[in-house]
Amino acid sequence: MDEHQKTLILTSSSRYPPPKEVRLSYGTSGFRADASILQSTVFRVGILAALRSIKTRSVIGLMITASHNQVSDNGVKVADPSGGMLTQEWEPFADAIANAPTPQDLVQLIDEFVRKENIPLNGEQKAEVLLGRDTRPSGESLLEAANQGINSVVGALAFDMGILTTPQLHWIVRSRNKNLKATEFDYFEQLSSSFRCLMDLIPNGTKITETDDKLVVDGANGVGAEKLDVLKKMLDGFCIEVRNSGNGVLNEGVGADYVQKEKVVPEGFGLMDVGLRCASLDGDADRLVYFLVPSNKSSKIDLVDGDKILSLFALFIKEQLSVLNMEKGEKKNNIYQAHLGIIQTAYANGASTDYLKQLGLEAVFTPTGVKYLHEKAAQYDIGIYFEANGHGTILFSECFLSWLEARYNELSSKSEGSEQQKAALRLLAVSKLINQAVGDALSGLLLVEAILKHTGWSINKWSGLYQDLPSRQLKVKVVDRTAVVTANAETVVVKPSAIQEAINAEVAKYPRGRSFIRPSGTEDVIRVYAEASTQEAADDLASSVAKLVDEFLGFGSST
Repeated sequence: MDEHQKTLILTSSSRYPPPKEVRLSYGTSGFRADASILQSTVFRVGILAALRSIKTRSVIGLMITASHNQVSDNGVKVADPSGGMLTQEWEPFADAIANAPTPQDLVQLIDEFVRKENIPLNGEQKAEVLLGRDTRPSGESLLEAANQGINSVVGALAFDMGILTTPQLHWIVRSRNKNLKATEFDYFEQLSSSFRCLMDLIPNGTKITETDDKLVVDGANGVGAEKLDVLKKMLDGFCIEVRNSGNGVLNEGVGADYVQKEKVVPEGFGLMDVGLRCASLDGDADRLVYFLVPSNKSSKIDLVDGDKILSLFALFIKEQLSVLNMEKGEKKNNIYQAHLGIIQTAYANGASTDYLKQLGLEAVFTPTGVKYLHEKAAQYDIGIYFEANGHGTILFSECFLSWLEARYNELSSKSEGSEQQKAALRLLAVSKLINQAVGDALSGLLLVEAILKHTGWSINKWSGLYQDLPSRQLKVKVVDRTAVVTANAETVVVKPSAIQEAINAEVAKYPRGRSFIRPSGTEDVIRVYAEASTQEAADDLASSVAKLVDEFLGFGSST
């Protein structure tokens, strides 16, 4: 790094001093904190994004959002060339520069890093970073800090894409790097045209009642509501009503996170919505859940969460693959047998995993976190992943899509209008409708709606695919969370060695019992998950496992 580059960073970073006695950490969600202390962090992530662009010779995204957090918070995260999250290998560098106490320390860290990574900072290799933000009032000033950070790197250019959902920015980055059409309009056009394609392929005779035809969406008073209104105008005849579209406080008593955790109706919904299909987006529209309003005001909603969205998608994909691979009632030997994988974490309800396995599907677990789910899903021809919170997507391998395109063309020339041809076209439409970069509430919602119309199902029938097992989650404060080491996607404790045997003994006492523990990624607590055939049993199992954690690792164990 030459003196001119060093001077640029020193000068600009002196305008963004880091907050005192605050240490931030880059996780799955990037950096998140109260917006008032984030200027320095966002400025420095701007530098990181520019360096990442130079290193990868690709377009990089920088999104300013705190998703489902309260409106006074904000955050920043980086979208890699694939449209996915920043590679884990760069997270320690993100932490280091965010917490560098002085401009001199910052320059030293960057200098060491660019040498190690062989990043040329001579201005010859250009950098391009796309900036997006959600509707938070603090977003504009933080966007300017990011802009300043990017511009402090020689040869780097920042492009303000305006107010976007997080998934939109990820989609645009992915599309740009694949040399595809990549504006916000192109995003809307691709989603609406692929949705219309699926609707045109609904089997004759599928009946939809007036109640089942209407969808009411809680927009969390965030950016998703604004963008859903745009989509709605592009989809004539799509019966959808958007509420909480910005007239209230972002994520306050509204949104997918609130609905999923509290299992209550969001603000703006009530007894007038009994029987209607309702859905909820989160603040930046990367999570989606559905729900039914209870007829009794005091009761909990009937929640249709990410596990059931995954099940619906898996059923539909499985059905289309089966049709595609059948010829005159018999499977052809030369048909491509697509490897379909269902990816969950240990937090997925056991009833959903049992249901998927009963369908003959391959369901596998990964450690908790979208980055692990996405990585595993990419190993299949078609990989479907979802968390219960409603974040998830479907990935299609390039190899499978190439075969599918060829197969569709072959069927179009030989057997136009056949069921096999329709199945191939449906799968191609799904691959374009779903956001393969990241979980996307808008594309997910359109796919759910298309599949429900295809099957003729009501939300009640969908919700009744299986009954969730009652569960309970607890946290136990410990001296050192790193004392717990897990394996098998966090379902088994390896250290301390004796605790897993004790957990197994407790689980054995309860019908359909299951429990696991895992260390928190951010605080000195151990998280306990338990489920069983009744709520009382799940509560008791969670409590007994929490006591075991306290005995082995709690403050009492250290005295």
